Amino acid sequence: MENDKLFDKVIHFIVYKGKLIAFLFFIATIFCTICFPFVGVNYDLSKYLPDFAPTKQALDVMEEEFGYPGMARIVLKDVTLQEASEIRSEIASLPEVDLIIGPDIMTDPYLGNSFVTNDLVDEFYKDGNAVLEIIFRDGDSDQTTHKAIDKIYDIVGKDNGYFTGSAVSNKETQESITREIIIAIGMALIIIWAILTLTTNSWFEPFLFIFIMIVAILLNMGSNIMFGTISFFTFSTAAILQLAVSMDYSIFLLHTFTAFKNQGMEIHDAMEAALKEACNSILASGATTIVGFIVIALMQFKIGKDVGFVLTKGIIFSLLTVLLLMPTLILKFNDKIAKTAHRPFLPSFDGLAKVMYKIRKPILVAALLLAAPCYVGQGMNAFYYGNNALGAGEGSRLYNDQKIIDELFGKSNIVLAIVPNGSPVRERELSDALNDEDYINYAISLSGVLPEGVPESFVPQKLAEQLRSERYARIIISMNNVEESAYSFECSNRLTELVNQYYPENSYVIGMTPTTIDIRDIMTEDYNRVSIISLIGVAIVVMLTFQSLTIPILVIIPIEVAIYLNMTIPYVLGDSMVYIGYIIVSCLQLGATIDYSILMTNNYMEMRETMDRQQAAVAAISKSTISILTSGMILTVVGYLLYFTSSVQAISQVGRLVGRGALFSMVLVMSLLPALLSTFDNMIRKQQKKAKIRREKQAEKRKKRLEKLRRYRNGRNQGPTAAQG
Repeated sequence: MENDKLFDKVIHFIVYKGKLIAFLFFIATIFCTICFPFVGVNYDLSKYLPDFAPTKQALDVMEEEFGYPGMARIVLKDVTLQEASEIRSEIASLPEVDLIIGPDIMTDPYLGNSFVTNDLVDEFYKDGNAVLEIIFRDGDSDQTTHKAIDKIYDIVGKDNGYFTGSAVSNKETQESITREIIIAIGMALIIIWAILTLTTNSWFEPFLFIFIMIVAILLNMGSNIMFGTISFFTFSTAAILQLAVSMDYSIFLLHTFTAFKNQGMEIHDAMEAALKEACNSILASGATTIVGFIVIALMQFKIGKDVGFVLTKGIIFSLLTVLLLMPTLILKFNDKIAKTAHRPFLPSFDGLAKVMYKIRKPILVAALLLAAPCYVGQGMNAFYYGNNALGAGEGSRLYNDQKIIDELFGKSNIVLAIVPNGSPVRERELSDALNDEDYINYAISLSGVLPEGVPESFVPQKLAEQLRSERYARIIISMNNVEESAYSFECSNRLTELVNQYYPENSYVIGMTPTTIDIRDIMTEDYNRVSIISLIGVAIVVMLTFQSLTIPILVIIPIEVAIYLNMTIPYVLGDSMVYIGYIIVSCLQLGATIDYSILMTNNYMEMRETMDRQQAAVAAISKSTISILTSGMILTVVGYLLYFTSSVQAISQVGRLVGRGALFSMVLVMSLLPALLSTFDNMIRKQQKKAKIRREKQAEKRKKRLEKLRRYRNGRNQGPTAAQG
């Protein structure tokens, strides 16, 4: 009773203190808008490795001893050995460049002979083309590295060379990603406006919905300044996914308000009634989505925490904006909504509902037949785990340059071995052993490049400084494979074993491939845990909502089948999949589209009070279709916009998974779920009756406790008066 009174007071405050609430939202939105440009974006996946990962420990040592280097690979077209030497020297003089290896690294090209060795010349100079391997002082995503790349473009001439490597890829990604996000959000707003115009009854309503979501997005993105830096993945997807997933809340509130207003209620009273009725449904819907997102934050690979917290915060801001700010705007623009009303553009869905009910049995059989194969197939995909997911897509200049460089000089996958100082002989032996391996192009160490008896002072000072510190020596190794493949992983493991043979303690192997191996191992373990927790979390929310053990299973089945089917399509088509997208979209699809199942189930149970199971199923489909189509089409459009506009493979693939997953969820909820509900109708109704009896008993107990408390309080208040008399 006390809680009900407090709830009524809060609702009354929201409705009648709208100006104060709007002012507070205005201040908060301005503040977050100002903060947004100062939120950093990280593009280095290795930064999200947990502390126990071998690569994380190795990176800490290397950063302390030699810095955290970015890398690039450049081919100079149609140059002589002397011209290549001049260009290499000019690039080497840049303060941002730590080390650059080229055909003249141990050779005097003007004398035509080597003072130590010329074995490296053939690796770096072929048919008038020279390749340069560049190691920067700072990381791939550091702005100083990007400025250095711009300087290198000026030195070489962008049309006079081919450019690739993680630093170049990172720079191109950063420059394109903001532009692509703006394009995607702009197009999404236009298409969402069109969808809302078709599915609402006023020309003004879509503008109101979109404005509310823009406020929520600005609050979320600006408040990310509390984290300092967010991942490129979060930066690229959070705003547009928040827009798609949260739109339902505002639509439901406005439609509920309109229903009460059409009953003849005064608009403030109608809004209070709408908030009371809609609040539980909106919060339950938000809770299922939050569960899907917050579970992502439990990943050991810390990008999950980054994505999960930001998306969860986004849903919370969306809920707050809809429940606190939107009532004021609806009341303020009520007349405009009424004046811009138009007839419904969409027809009745009674015919579609009858068709869906008729095909329920074939759909149920197909789902049963496909469930097991899809469950197996979605785990058999070829996955990308590391920075290859950030690479530019086919057809881009970066992709084409990489292909040309590999054709001219072969693949070069740079790995760094960090080994303790102390034994030049052992260092030479390790270098020789590495150079003898068929998967290694070259291994350069300070001891390894010097013939016996030649002092280290003969080596150029800058090269010597970058290959040896007080405590450690660094060996630069080039493997002749791509950064990420089963063969690359095998070679990296063999290389690590070889290094450990010569240096069993305090030795480290660092590079994109070893990093990717760690990411793979950690994320594979993450998926098994996260998917189970997500499933259990959503099931608990649904169980509490319906107070039934059967309904959570039934409402989840169509969504899980849709997820398995969605994730199996890439395997059938022979496409590769980004594993981080696989994890996140699996949780997102469950959390975001389970609302469709909940809505359908609510409508079925409501209709079942006055209809038989067939009539109730058909009526539930007809009543639910417009809401499911509105929400599902928005999520589909947003997903495919990311797919078509992003040049980053990870973002593009996630977009396609989101869009396709929303389509599958819509179809299966409108076809498979009614079949399940009608099939298990008797069990559901029995559980609902028991739940109703429990609620009545609990209400009666609360009533008795309150009555007893009231009598006790009255007795205390009357006691002194009676004594005085």
